[in-house]
Formats: sequence, C-alpha cells, structure tokens
Amino acid sequence: QVQLMESGGGSVQTGGSLRLTCTASGYYASNGCMAWFRQAPGKEREWVARFYIGGDGKYYTDSVKGRFTISRDKTKWIVLYLQMSNLKSDDTAMYYCAARDGDGCAGHSSTTDFDYWGQGTQVTVSS
Repeated sequence: QVQLMESGGGSVQTGGSLRLTCTASGYYASNGCMAWFRQAPGKEREWVARFYIGGDGKYYTDSVKGRFTISRDKTKWIVLYLQMSNLKSDDTAMYYCAARDGDGCAGHSSTTDFDYWGQGTQVTVSS
C-alpha cells in the first residue's frame, strides 16, 4: 500500500522560503514519477513540479521556474523535497505530493495522471 506524507508547510512573508518534504512508503516504481500539486481556495488543483525517479528529470510549471526546486534524497527511498524561494502571495495553497504507477514522467501534469496522494500541507504567504 502506497502512502505519501507531506510536511514542512507553514506561514511565511512574501519573499521568504520554505522546504516541503514528501515521505513515501510502499512505492517501488524505480522508473516512476512523483510530483507536487497545489490547490488554492476556490481553485482547481494544479501541477507545480514533477520528478522522474529513474533519471532525475525535473519539470516545473512556468509560474515557479527559477523559484522552486524539486529534488530527491538519494540516501532514502523515497523522500522528495520542494524547496520554495522568493514566495509570493499567489503561492498560498495546500500543497500535495503525488505518485503515479507505471514508467516515465514526461507530460504528466494532470491530477488524473497520478494514482496516489498525500493529505497535503498548507503554505500561506502574506505581505
């Protein structure tokens, strides 16, 4: 049974930084894909970044490029991070970790592409 658990959310001021952590258990797809999504109040859940487990490929939505970095702790199976810098009020949302069955990561940015989800961690950015 795959379980994903997020941590690291909190409240920061505009321009601040946070690092989110996703700890996965039961997920053994060595060529799989994990991602971060977020959902702001009244909005649909949107893809933020994804990481190809098999080859360290990283992909970002345009609004976070240059500010967010997705990475994986290679000493642990599997811990995924999202380092967020220069945070803006528009980044305020619940952030979710997700993982998908099957191989590959290219082009997978829809919620329906992912099979497993965490409970989320709240990020609030205020001025």
